[in-house]
Parts: sequence; C-alpha cells; structure tokens
Amino acid sequence: MRRVFCIGRNYAEHAREMGASVDKTAPMFFCKPADAVVADGADVPYPSVTAELHHEVEMVVALGGGGRELDPAAAGALVWGYGVGLDLTRRDLQAQAKAKGHPWDVAKAFDHSAPISALRAAADASVGADTVLRLHVNGELRQQARLGEMVHDVPHIIAALSRLFELKAGDLVFTGTPAGVAALQRGDRFHAELTDVAELQGRIV
Repeated sequence: MRRVFCIGRNYAEHAREMGASVDKTAPMFFCKPADAVVADGADVPYPSVTAELHHEVEMVVALGGGGRELDPAAAGALVWGYGVGLDLTRRDLQAQAKAKGHPWDVAKAFDHSAPISALRAAADASVGADTVLRLHVNGELRQQARLGEMVHDVPHIIAALSRLFELKAGDLVFTGTPAGVAALQRGDRFHAELTDVAELQGRIV
C-alpha cells in the first residue's frame, strides 16, 4: 500500500443529498494518508473534535502498476484488485470548512479514517455494472447501489488521476459513495460488502 486517493461526488444521488452538483467533465479528488487504513475486523476509534462521524461505503481499487497521462484503456489495465472500504468523515468539520472555503483535510484525512477489507485479485473477481455495493450498521441497511450508477467509471477515474499524479503500484483508489450517508456512534457495528468480491466488518469504539 502506497497512497490513498478518493473521488468525491461520484454518485449523483449522494451529491444531491449533500447539496452539491455533479461535474461529469472534472472529477474531484482528495487524499487520505496511508496510515489512515484500518484492517478488516479491527476496532475503529471514534475520532476527536467531532460530534458527527459519518460513514461512506466505497469500492476500493488497488493498482498493480503505474504511469502518467494514461488513456482509460491503459488506466483500467493497472487494476490489480478490489476491496470495500469506508471513507469516514467528520461531517461537522467538513461543513465548517466548506462554509469558509477551506480545505477538507481535517474532515477526511484523520487517523483511522479508512477501514478497508482484504483485497481480492481482479483475476479472481467478477466486477461489473451490476455488482452491488452496500453497508449495514447494526444490521440495518444504510447504503446500497450498483456500480453502474457511478458517474465516472474506474478506467476514467484512474486516467484522470494519472494526469494529476504519477501513479504507482500499491496506490489505492476509493471510488465514491452512494446516497444514504449517516452518523455512526460508539458501539456501532458495520458490515460493508462488494457483493461476491469483498467484505469488511468492524466496530466503532
């Protein structure tokens, strides 16, 4: 694992629930530090300086190669494997940053903000438009969508990133969250899945 890239507003319904519009021509990216990753099954500490920790379930793509200025076909060929993760967000701090026109770093890039499942090699996984991404919290369904609902698909996400960064093997890409984001509390148990590909379980403590 090397770097963690994330795309924002990649499901139209989620963009709408956040009061934002979708720009199909210009994907919006942000990053998390690699040490924000939490392994499957581990407890996730509730972060400091927030009263509104939100879950955002996402498919995670792991790169097995790199490059820059790639076209979508070459970019898609870099995919080594898939997983499922949570882009945990200090929503109150994000709202404050947006209101002031400030960066979102403290809302997105904090410690333990990226729980991720074990990765499954692309050669052993069947991932397509009808693959379902979902999240249960305490047994209640919170988020669910088909990957075909993404505004930007995986090859185009990676190609766009390659125009901004030189990508390398070991980079991870969070590919956006569907509608239904909501608060997590201490003691909550989450179960995220990319159907028939990967599962992630954990607890907020």
